[in-house]
Amino acid sequence: MTEAAKPTIASGAAGGPASRPGPASRPARASRPDPVTPIPADWVTRMLEIASRAPSVHNTQPWRFSVRTHTIELYADPARKVHQDGIGRQMLISCGAALFGLRLAVRELGRVPAVAVFPDPARPALLARVALGPEAPLTELERQMLAALPHRHTHRGPFEPGPLPAGLLASLQHDALAESAVLALANGAGAYPKLAALVAEAARKQAANPVAREEVLRWSRAPGSTSRDGVPAAAFGPAGAAGPGRLAQRDFDLDRHVGLLPAPSPDEPAPAATAVLVTAGDLRIDWLRAGQALHRVLAHAATVWVFASLTTEPIEFPVIRDLIRARLALPGVPQMVLQFGLASTSLATARRPVTDFLA
Repeated sequence: MTEAAKPTIASGAAGGPASRPGPASRPARASRPDPVTPIPADWVTRMLEIASRAPSVHNTQPWRFSVRTHTIELYADPARKVHQDGIGRQMLISCGAALFGLRLAVRELGRVPAVAVFPDPARPALLARVALGPEAPLTELERQMLAALPHRHTHRGPFEPGPLPAGLLASLQHDALAESAVLALANGAGAYPKLAALVAEAARKQAANPVAREEVLRWSRAPGSTSRDGVPAAAFGPAGAAGPGRLAQRDFDLDRHVGLLPAPSPDEPAPAATAVLVTAGDLRIDWLRAGQALHRVLAHAATVWVFASLTTEPIEFPVIRDLIRARLALPGVPQMVLQFGLASTSLATARRPVTDFLA
């Protein structure tokens, strides 16, 4: 087995030693598809179901896939882009998350994913092309991540008490580094209040933005909805209020009183950790990297029943985004704000059937 084919993701127990970049996590720019091995036709649906378990803004699932004999191609679906995401940052972060899911699906086949990002300058809509690389056994951590995908979800309700498993945060930070990103912690007395104030300001601005409100109405679902996209009522509260230590969350209820999560309690546990996902630059390639890092971090955390609430509201305002970078002395451009905690719920949001996004 060549060095490139060796599985190197650590398989330690819950949040054990920091994981090292492995076949599913190899930076995409370092790989080249070598279309020799055909994509097994009987695995296509399973592979795309795994890819579609990725997180996406408002659960818009803004991706499309085209399956060829030897490769699977990833495209964005602009019809599912939220209006305030004018430059497509959140759409491409979501697609980057789906790309990591596809890489993990290739690993389930016992292959190293061979990935080319933006492989054809003449086709800018083509985000990535994935082929089957050399054989390599699935690692234990990759197996755990695949098993965790059905219950991984964006957690907007209360967390359970208790610290994160020992060593988990360091492992998640290493996961982000493996995807050319940084997971910068903001737990200290100096950093957290600054971040909380900026997130709250962004939430106030969005609450007063009629376009943002219309977008929330478009992508939030009432109780009993059978829709397979958007944010279900079971995943947001009645008033969008924040609990102790929680950053301001996007209000999906908008005074409709349809959210099914309980109102925050003053004695509920605070999140165990707050972090900002950062990339070196702010180009399309960086957004894809941010998405891959995000999904890898969230999937790894879910293996030990640790979940995150996510917010992009402060990232949607250039001034606030720049203030977050400056006031927290971040080593790059903030792309996502996360808060982690323990939870025993498995309330994963619905996903569209493969036929909906298969071109």
